[in-house]
Amino acid sequence: MRIEISRYVLIGIRQISADAAPNEACGLLFGSEDRIDSFQAVENVHEAPDRHFEIDPAALFAALRAERAGGPRLVGYWHSHPSCDPTPSLVDAEMAAPDGKLWLIDGFNAITAWRSVERGGLHGRFDMMVVELV
Repeated sequence: MRIEISRYVLIGIRQISADAAPNEACGLLFGSEDRIDSFQAVENVHEAPDRHFEIDPAALFAALRAERAGGPRLVGYWHSHPSCDPTPSLVDAEMAAPDGKLWLIDGFNAITAWRSVERGGLHGRFDMMVVELV
């Protein structure tokens, strides 16, 4: 499985992640089933942002309302792992619904993409995606 990602999106996410370190940065991804065209940074509202992330629910609900009104399609989420590799953790797997949404993770000079599914290959929740820059 592969996903096309705009270079603009990757550059933006990398910059926001670097600026947020040592805390985790997070946000929303917009596009289509096989392409991420844009992103939004949102506040990490977790009580321990240096180890975990939680997307601000108000930002998530606003994006879902905008999508229903004809706005950009929410296709997934992104967050950073400032002190480890970009592989989803067990905590990430516990948080992820098996809804087919994308999870983009920025960590240690690499970005990986994963699809959240039932019985995924990693932690029983995620299947790895091949990232193609466009």
